[in-house]
Amino acid sequence: MTSKQNRLLFFPYFIWIGLFVLIPIGLLVYQSFIGIDGAFTLDNILTYFTSATYLTMTLQSFIYAFLITVITLLISYPTAYFLTQTKRKDLWMLLLILPTWINVLLKAYAFIGLLSQDGSVNGFFDWIGLGRQQLLFTNASFLLVATYIEIPFMLLPIYNAIEEIDPNLLNASRDLGASSWESFKNVIFPLSLSGVRSGIQVVFIPSLSLFMLTRLIGGNRVITLGTAIEQHFLVTQNWGMGSTIGIVLIVLMVLTMILTTGRKKGEKGVGRS
Repeated sequence: MTSKQNRLLFFPYFIWIGLFVLIPIGLLVYQSFIGIDGAFTLDNILTYFTSATYLTMTLQSFIYAFLITVITLLISYPTAYFLTQTKRKDLWMLLLILPTWINVLLKAYAFIGLLSQDGSVNGFFDWIGLGRQQLLFTNASFLLVATYIEIPFMLLPIYNAIEEIDPNLLNASRDLGASSWESFKNVIFPLSLSGVRSGIQVVFIPSLSLFMLTRLIGGNRVITLGTAIEQHFLVTQNWGMGSTIGIVLIVLMVLTMILTTGRKKGEKGVGRS
């Protein structure tokens, strides 16, 4: 196939990237320099970097995204590892990823029903004598629901990375006298880091911009950059400030991808004890 034919094959992708990535980003950049009165201004950028409110909101977004990522990683890695050891791994994996087929909004409303004052969880607490608790509209409920929704996206890349490890490497490790823990530490974990990094990307980056769950589950007590963007575009109609926050969010996402992308030494070969 000639180079000219290759360029023709890539042409639709370039059109797609231009229409749905580059042009929208360009419009955000342009709008970020437009004030609420329609005039060109730098006030949006200055306001963001000098306002304690926006800086605190950015820090909160990082904290929540970090906590969601860590919790999902702590749950997903052992689950993925044990799934690779089971006989019917495909069936178990299917059951675990089934929730991704359900709309996020439906899952959010399902948790509202479970965690509300008249929900099943509070009904159980009342039955065992603990009394009804305020479960909904709290930071803990937001972390719980967000973690539940993000777990499959962390689980899949880690599972695939572990599944692709050559069994001969593990056999060689055992033949050399390594224990199960030493084989995991020096063989499985280093070779599965690519899946861990992919999982961190697909969980941490969307978690930075969550806004629907902050409203439905957190009751607007949880404020993130995504919440601020929604408010500026739909409520205050300050598109310039919303675009500025959107650009900051894109930059943070790109930095996250850069920091979590690349081959580490531990993945080039089996780790050493």
